[in-house]
Amino acid sequence: MDCETRQPIRILVADDDPGVIASYRMILGTAKQTTNSDIDDLKSRLFGGKNTTPPQVHEPEFDIVYTSGAEAAVDAVRKNCAIGKRFAVAFLDMRMPPGPDGAWAAAQIRALDSRTDIVISTAYSDVDPGEISLRVPPIGKMFYVQKPFHPHEVRQLAVALGKKWYAESKILRLAYFDELTQLPNRAFFMTRIEQAIDLANRHGRSLAVLFLDLDNFKRINDTLGHNIGDELLHTVAKRIAHSLRSSDAISRSLPEDYEKQHLARLGGDEFTVLLADLEQPEDALTIANRIREEISKPMQLDNHKIIVTSSIGISLFPQDGEDIVTLLKAADMAMYFVKRTGRNNVQFFERSMNETALLRMNLENELRHAIERNEMSLYYQPQVDLLTGKVTGLEALIRWKNFTLDNVPPLDFIPIAEDSGLIIPIGEWVLRTACRQAKSWQDAGVRFKRIAVNVSVLQFSQTDFPNIISRVLKEENLDPSVLELEITESILMNNADRAIDTLRKLKAVGVQLAIDDFGTGYSSLSYLKQFPIDRLKIDRSFIKAITTDPDDQAIANAVIAMAESMKLQVTAEGVETIEQLQFLMQGKCNEAQGYHISQPMIADDTEQFLRKLKRYEGA
Repeated sequence: MDCETRQPIRILVADDDPGVIASYRMILGTAKQTTNSDIDDLKSRLFGGKNTTPPQVHEPEFDIVYTSGAEAAVDAVRKNCAIGKRFAVAFLDMRMPPGPDGAWAAAQIRALDSRTDIVISTAYSDVDPGEISLRVPPIGKMFYVQKPFHPHEVRQLAVALGKKWYAESKILRLAYFDELTQLPNRAFFMTRIEQAIDLANRHGRSLAVLFLDLDNFKRINDTLGHNIGDELLHTVAKRIAHSLRSSDAISRSLPEDYEKQHLARLGGDEFTVLLADLEQPEDALTIANRIREEISKPMQLDNHKIIVTSSIGISLFPQDGEDIVTLLKAADMAMYFVKRTGRNNVQFFERSMNETALLRMNLENELRHAIERNEMSLYYQPQVDLLTGKVTGLEALIRWKNFTLDNVPPLDFIPIAEDSGLIIPIGEWVLRTACRQAKSWQDAGVRFKRIAVNVSVLQFSQTDFPNIISRVLKEENLDPSVLELEITESILMNNADRAIDTLRKLKAVGVQLAIDDFGTGYSSLSYLKQFPIDRLKIDRSFIKAITTDPDDQAIANAVIAMAESMKLQVTAEGVETIEQLQFLMQGKCNEAQGYHISQPMIADDTEQFLRKLKRYEGA
């Protein structure tokens, strides 16, 4: 057995002489299998009694396939390649009548598997090695032995070439396979697509490329650590492979390592699947949904129960592209379309996505320069105490007016900022600008209690987030109790234990904490009572029909009652009518904000609003 790989060296032998085949069996047998009588018989057959005994070598083992002709040898290579079992070395007799010769077999084998080393054996002096090498390139992978050959020479070639083959395989694995998941990498996958496209072109077939990305994987890495992230990727790779093995749509006489040849990890949390020889496009959709469902099953990693979803894009050959780059790009665009429209779904590529992708790219490029160009601004929306009618807080809301794109709605650019990581510098700019404005108003005698700033998942996931808050407050000289951080319910429940720790550190800084969009997530009450929060904000989706929809009324009343029992304040968002306001007042909601009270305003208008309110109250 090979000392490095601990695997038998796979060898193909093709010779039309049964006696020579028997000699190969003895030469390549282990020391225990080879007896003195075997050696004497071998010497007599090959050397006429010449006193040369092959040395007994114990280390290597061989996995050998014997054939009696060139065509049978080529067929053996073809069949073994199909099941992923490749030959390291092929010993081919030059002349094997009545069929083709060894040179023909060598050329055919080289076309099937370029990595197999080939040894031509011949008893004829008219064979020109140089001429054969020209017919079967490359020259460095063709070797020759003259009959009658020495047993030691054959065994040495088998061992040396076998070890060389395994060494090359190890190098190729490092170059073409992902170490974490043991799946092929991008370079290998590109080669596979190229081969599949060539076959599809020649035989008029179709194929599909699936581009898969895990949803919110960075959040898992940031909250649970990279070790858990790596374990998750390893589990996902196994689940995708299992989905391919069990898929009815592609189970037609597949080799046992089909999924390893047609599945790859491109990097990070991105995976690709090649579906060759599709009968119909719907098969690709069936397989993609099977993969998505398999991935979304709960997984236990360390002490964490995790549910992860995936977004999958599909491109088809030849309608979506006729080359590797175009097909991958199309599948990637389809995947991002899924991301933008809710995640955890499958989408075929459509031509309109090209235009959408270009618009998004342009938007992201412009967004990268928005702060330095002073294109960002903050608007402020008042929050009013429903008992006294006084303004108690102001929520800072970001707006973007681009020189070429004009006003870009937050719903358009905030998701891009989050996906690209730009939300980190943008979020800190919002925090600093709001704190600076609040301090300026305080110094000018403008009365209000607090200013609220929204926090994104990426900001909250930063390990030093509480330190960032503390630093900005000190640099802007603002009392921490004036700042309220609004954190969405889903951010907190992504990793509740870590969220509790971060919230406690933020409370130690002295800021106020609110759960934004409350009711739209999946808070556990057992966790909710552990969160050191000050306020719940009822999401606007429950306020919109609060005067007519009994379910929305019940939800709002339940949130208000629960908050009262937990000694929390409640602010209702999106109040747009007097009827909504009256319902909330009757239900003893603490605060409200929305267009009925005031639209978001620029800083100067907000100051005027607050000063007028102060004069009115004074009157």
